[in-house]
Amino acid sequence: MENKHTALMETILTATLAMLVLIIVWCLVAPGRHVAVLVIATLTLAAYGAFVLRYMLNPDQIRARQTVRTLYLARKTSTFMSKGLTHESAEAVCDILLPQTTAVGVLMTDTEQVLGYAGIDDEAADLGDAAVSTRAMMDMLQDGIVRVLLTPEAVGVPTDDPSIKAAIAVPLTVNGNVVGGLKLLYHTPRMIDETQQAMAEGLGQLLSTQLLEAELEQQTELATHMELKALQAQINPHFLFNTINTIASLCRTDAEKARVMLREFAVFYRRTLENSDDLITMSEEIEQTERYFGFELARFGEDRIELSCEIEPGLEDISVPSFVIQPLVENSVQHAMRAEGKLHISIRVEQQGAEVIVSVSDDGVGIRPEELPYVQQSDYGKGTGIALKNVGDRLKGFYGPGSGMRIESTFGEGTTVYLTLHDAGEG
Repeated sequence: MENKHTALMETILTATLAMLVLIIVWCLVAPGRHVAVLVIATLTLAAYGAFVLRYMLNPDQIRARQTVRTLYLARKTSTFMSKGLTHESAEAVCDILLPQTTAVGVLMTDTEQVLGYAGIDDEAADLGDAAVSTRAMMDMLQDGIVRVLLTPEAVGVPTDDPSIKAAIAVPLTVNGNVVGGLKLLYHTPRMIDETQQAMAEGLGQLLSTQLLEAELEQQTELATHMELKALQAQINPHFLFNTINTIASLCRTDAEKARVMLREFAVFYRRTLENSDDLITMSEEIEQTERYFGFELARFGEDRIELSCEIEPGLEDISVPSFVIQPLVENSVQHAMRAEGKLHISIRVEQQGAEVIVSVSDDGVGIRPEELPYVQQSDYGKGTGIALKNVGDRLKGFYGPGSGMRIESTFGEGTTVYLTLHDAGEG
């Protein structure tokens, strides 16, 4: 859009100046013919040309056009660069960048091979996994310094090919390390000026920033995954030992119930460990949570804890990450029970517009107001913060912005944890 707009303005200005020249020549050749009309026309065209020229050269207009172009490119390229530096993302980004420059070709590489190309002869170009072979490009990938190449030999094209004689090579960096390169190709060295150099460097910085964001997101996902693995590898040793002790006691008093619990215990751990990387249905997550609660119920008794669950019809089959509701119920059992009386825990799943809201409530001891802001920190309490933070991070990672966890609590009355699953119920 920006290039088309600028080209249109330049065409108008050129036509205006041409008409002005013709009118002046006409006045000189035939000074007696309609002089007044010609003078007025000349002044009008001159004023219009001056207006167009001022518009094109106005710093505010220039900055505005540059801002629009930058935002357009950032929006278009971010979708692909969020996947990292791959053949698919490089090809797509080259196609996006080419129309926004005066270059005749755009090429992207990693540190070893060409990943994508768009430009002249792109249909005939079979770059595939072609290795980076030009000296200038290899040097740039080594030292991270921008190269302006003004000869075919420096560009790395055959000397008998007159189509490309100049190029700009800029590095793509992540955390100060060169991870790839961007190369803009031009017909002649005259096409490379300060504007083109600044644009090339700006594009390199934009793509580098997007690659950094992609890596940070991947690192966050990996850290969250490793936290989950750590949680699963040590699922509350106290719960493990207490459940085994409960089953052992039942072997003496109720052998049949002990066999059922032992079988359920095996299913519980197998599904907990196997489903860590999978999406499961809401009903499966609730089933696993109820299986966990059955062990706690056998331990404490029906006069001490109770669990109720309500799922709005139609939400049973939505996909959710595993191990997001059970830790909340476990947290209530561990931390909300009073010295006496019965703890009531309720799970509710409902649709609210484009969002699915899961709430886990209890009428236990609650959380002190001064402690509430810190309960989702990984170093809070006895491992509680790790589990809560992990649940919140995974919801944001899977469902995107607008998703996550919120905790409300009144000390002495109880706590409710809300999970927001954005767009989970659509489609």
